[in-house]
Amino acid sequence: MSGAGSNCRLIGRWRIVAADIWDRDYLDLVEPAVITITPDGSGEIAFGAMQANLDIGYSGSSVSFTWYGFDEMDEVSGDGHAELLDDGSVEITFAYHNGDEAILKAKPQTFSTAC
Repeated sequence: MSGAGSNCRLIGRWRIVAADIWDRDYLDLVEPAVITITPDGSGEIAFGAMQANLDIGYSGSSVSFTWYGFDEMDEVSGDGHAELLDDGSVEITFAYHNGDEAILKAKPQTFSTAC
């Protein structure tokens, strides 16, 4: 059985490069900020001191999700959505349950290989 998101253009790993309420130093506080979207209805997001799992619903060029995880060892949860923009980047609306809402921008993750 193929994943529900197998035709979604957001499948992959995206490097979070900007946010409207946090600076880049905060985004990359613990590790490089990323969101990973898999075709099987799950994914992960990590930025600042927050790491969370995603439960994803798909369409062709966008996803919606609920998330749950930990931020500085406190349990946190929320929801959001991500949309592929015309320039190939992704805009992510990320909301904490009863808390902050942020707009994040992500670009395709690039990998380098050792010589």
